[in-house]
Amino acid sequence: MSTPADDQGEPITGAGLAALKAELGGLETVARRDIAERILVARGHGDLKENAEYHAAKEDQAHLETRILRLRERLRNAVVTDAVETGNPMGFARPAEIRDLETDQLHEWTVVGAAEANSAAGKLSAESPVAKALLNQAVGSTVQLTTPRGTRRLRIERLL
Repeated sequence: MSTPADDQGEPITGAGLAALKAELGGLETVARRDIAERILVARGHGDLKENAEYHAAKEDQAHLETRILRLRERLRNAVVTDAVETGNPMGFARPAEIRDLETDQLHEWTVVGAAEANSAAGKLSAESPVAKALLNQAVGSTVQLTTPRGTRRLRIERLL
C-alpha cells in the first residue's frame, strides 16, 4: 500500500487515472480533429490576415495543445494510490463523514489527488489545508485549522 507522502509524483486514484486517460484520449483524437476542421473551413474564407474565424480557431488550437501537454505531464507524474479500507485513520481515497463543528453540517469528503479534486462532489485535494489536517486522523478526532474564512473545527464522524 502506498500513501501520497511515500511516492514521488502526484497521487491519484485508479478511477482518477482512468478519467485522465479518457480525457487525454478524447482531446488527442476528437478535439484535435474538430479544431483541424475549423481551421480548414476558416482558411477557405479568404484572406487570413483579417479572418477572425481562422484566428479564433488557431487560438483554440493553442489552448488545446497546452491542455494536452499538461495532461500528459500529469499522466507521467501520476502515482496510483489505493484507499486503505480498514483501520481507523482517515486516509487517501477513503470517504469519510466530517462534521463542521461551527455549522453542525455533516459532509462526505474523500481526499484525492489535485487532478481529481472537485469540492462540489466532496473530493478534496490532498494538497488542500483541510485535507492535510484530516489525513491520518482517527475517527472522533477534532482538527482545527485557519482558513480564509476564519478558524474551522472539523470532527471525523466515521469512515465509509
